[in-house]
Amino acid sequence: MHEELENFERNHVRDFVEPPPNRRPIGTKWVFKNKRGEDGMVVRNKARLPGVSSKEGINYEETFAPVARLEAIRILLAFAASKGFKLQQIDVKSAFPNGFIEEEVYVRQPPGFESARFPDRVYKLRKALYGPKQAPRAWYARLKSFCSNAGL
Repeated sequence: MHEELENFERNHVRDFVEPPPNRRPIGTKWVFKNKRGEDGMVVRNKARLPGVSSKEGINYEETFAPVARLEAIRILLAFAASKGFKLQQIDVKSAFPNGFIEEEVYVRQPPGFESARFPDRVYKLRKALYGPKQAPRAWYARLKSFCSNAGL
């Protein structure tokens, strides 16, 4: 959980603010998962802090999940092999908290990490959290922009 919150700080995911009038912050909850190695043994415990609500009316009905088709991967591998290209794979450790969001979204303080000094404050999101339907779209837009600007 600490690692997840440190990642939010490092990536400037949110700002600690007074709750705005006429705005209702969405709740958060911790989601835990064990990552297993090839032998089935637990390699790492992961904690994620998703927002537990999506904002209706903003791409709400659409689910966006960029997934490469197997045929596309085969074509890429065949082309790279024929040209002698070197391919590399990357794993984005925290993809969603790197995607900027356009909406104004407020979330409650994470359970177990509430401020004793400012218990009524909320977080205004600068970037996406896991959970809301807009999160994959926000991450993909940023990745696409980066690749386009880098000439990839």
